[in-house]
Amino acid sequence: MADARTQVVTGVVPPEVAEARIREVWPSVAASPGIANLGRVLTGTIVLAPLAWLLMAAVYFGKLLPFRAKRYTVTNRRVMIRRGLQGKPQKEIALAEIDDVRVQTDANSDFFRAGNVEILAKGQVALTLHGVPEPESFRHAILNARNAWVPGRAKGPWQPASAVKG
Repeated sequence: MADARTQVVTGVVPPEVAEARIREVWPSVAASPGIANLGRVLTGTIVLAPLAWLLMAAVYFGKLLPFRAKRYTVTNRRVMIRRGLQGKPQKEIALAEIDDVRVQTDANSDFFRAGNVEILAKGQVALTLHGVPEPESFRHAILNARNAWVPGRAKGPWQPASAVKG
């Protein structure tokens, strides 16, 4: 990480200086559609709801096991799926390659407030993040990171600082 004394704005690190984490989430139970669907259905009953809680708890807390730990990370350079307690990148895509990001929902999405985030590059799905909690805000985090850090991608009514004469 960059030293705070070398940053023009505290907490803002250009990709040329260092890679900085923007946002990170752990997948929800919705990442396991079979268990999520069963849990959602069983939760609707009075008698079988505790069984549903046990099933879903195993999946929910199972993501913290060293060999199963998985999380989705957005940095000022890339979006990646990281595995293990150390967070070793398993799959990744550079921000510069991202064309668009879309959210896919299913029957479990409203119940778990989660969905699948698909990252599009060159007209096809380059990376899918399953069971992302609050997927719409994560989608915006990816697009905002891309627009902020990839030259020529920013869109908006603002004027770039380089255009202002001192």
